[in-house]
Amino acid sequence: MAGYTAAVIQTASVPFDLEASVARAGALVEQAAAGGARLAVFPEALLGGYPKGASFGTPVGMRTPEGRRAFEDYHAAALDLAGPALDPLLAAVAQTGLFVVIGCIERAGGTLYCTALFLDGERGLVGKHRKLMPTGAERLIWGFGDGSTMPVFETSLGRIGAVICWENYMPMLRMAMYDKGIALYCAPTADDRDAWPATMRHIALEGRCFVLSACQHIRRGAYPADYQCELGDDPDLLLMRGGSMIVGPLGDVLAGPSYEAETILYAEIDPGAVVRGKYDFDVAGHYARPDVFTLTVDERARAPVTRIPND
Repeated sequence: MAGYTAAVIQTASVPFDLEASVARAGALVEQAAAGGARLAVFPEALLGGYPKGASFGTPVGMRTPEGRRAFEDYHAAALDLAGPALDPLLAAVAQTGLFVVIGCIERAGGTLYCTALFLDGERGLVGKHRKLMPTGAERLIWGFGDGSTMPVFETSLGRIGAVICWENYMPMLRMAMYDKGIALYCAPTADDRDAWPATMRHIALEGRCFVLSACQHIRRGAYPADYQCELGDDPDLLLMRGGSMIVGPLGDVLAGPSYEAETILYAEIDPGAVVRGKYDFDVAGHYARPDVFTLTVDERARAPVTRIPND
């Protein structure tokens, strides 16, 4: 397989304006394609927004009316995959032929999910991954994904999958992805801490895969003036500083991390590097010890209601 260019896109959502966020993402897909990219990875919750600093009025043991209204607004700004809101981005993906991984807040009935979407230039929306374990206060506003949305896609670029933010600290989830032969491990995130790059390098080295991590670079001023942010209201306050990066299968940093501004980072992907890396370490192959350790993964969809037809 020939080498190619991949991109991680460090940008900001347009909070509470899904249409504008989709349009911005489409323009950035076109820009990445013009830069030679064939694969592009966007940050967590780019479409629908990451509500950094919001409390949704939930002290322990109570919910405030203001918090309920804040959730109502956030729910309204989320993406309904059954509707047409994603169409402009799908058009950009089809025009450029890129494979795109992008974070969104998915609306399904009354529940929101933090989701990574997989968009193929030829086939459109081919799948999604719902975050299995929201972190901390995220559990107030997002539902829990189940094992039915942990895909790894066979593509002309290699095997592509996604693990979102602190899911990357779940060893068993990582092992499940390695067992699927993931070669392009996409990590949309909202984690901009100094320790994050070490995690990305560890995963690349552990999985002998390319890791592509994208985080937003966004200031308080991007949010509405009446947005209740516990971190402050200075428009210049940096709520997420980025840190996007691309890492090779031996843990070598190919691009980033970048903390300065919105940007697109590019790196050359050599598919052969995955196989060369596994020569001496294949965690789901010759370096495994199934006689000592095994992992069971339940990939069944877990619906809350099962209907039995009345024959």
